[in-house]
Amino acid sequence: MKSDLPKVVFEVGGRPMVCAVVDACRGAGIGRIVVVVGHMQERVREALAGYNVEYVVQDRQLGTGHAVQCAAEGFAGDTGDVFVLCGDGPLIRAATLRAMIERHRSNGAAATLATSVIDDPTGYGRITRDSAGRFAAIVEHKNCTPEQLMIREVNPSYYCFNAAALFDAVRRVERNGLSGEYYLTDVPELLMRSGRRVEVIEAVPPEDVLSINTPDDLAAVDRIYRARAGAAVGGRA
Repeated sequence: MKSDLPKVVFEVGGRPMVCAVVDACRGAGIGRIVVVVGHMQERVREALAGYNVEYVVQDRQLGTGHAVQCAAEGFAGDTGDVFVLCGDGPLIRAATLRAMIERHRSNGAAATLATSVIDDPTGYGRITRDSAGRFAAIVEHKNCTPEQLMIREVNPSYYCFNAAALFDAVRRVERNGLSGEYYLTDVPELLMRSGRRVEVIEAVPPEDVLSINTPDDLAAVDRIYRARAGAAVGGRA
């Protein structure tokens, strides 16, 4: 992004992109929002100054699993459900989150993942399935075999978990040998191995998972976001 700023504070639709993620959560009826911050955390706190959110500090950048581990203490004894989402996905929709929680609760799942099928899956974790088409695992791009790299169903990092199951499983995630990180993506497979139910719902439109890694990417997402916002205003009128 040609900047040292945290990606989530770059503007989409005239405000920091993380605001759109928080708004989607609120729109889906999520009451408590905990934001994990680290590098230049003061800029993220400034971006969300108008929101009623809590903060957890990730003092070392050791991956998504480690970020969730940092938040565990604040959820001690919680028997409800939690979403785990990324702050740099401003095209997220409240309707997608509502569909996830409905599937999650109606099936008594320990984890529910929303996936997307996209033309170019480069960089995304792949959804692998067994011979019967059932979810098997999420494999990060850098860990994929040549065959797995051909998979177009990807993980856009939309997760819903039973809180107790999540924080129990994330403690058992092992550090990845290639990256040195702790992957949250290992948690669904760990839950399945322990006999817990994992649901997968193909609910994320390809447009919503556009990566923002360059200024050009940011401009493309901004155009989509503004067009969508304009259509919503026109629809209400």
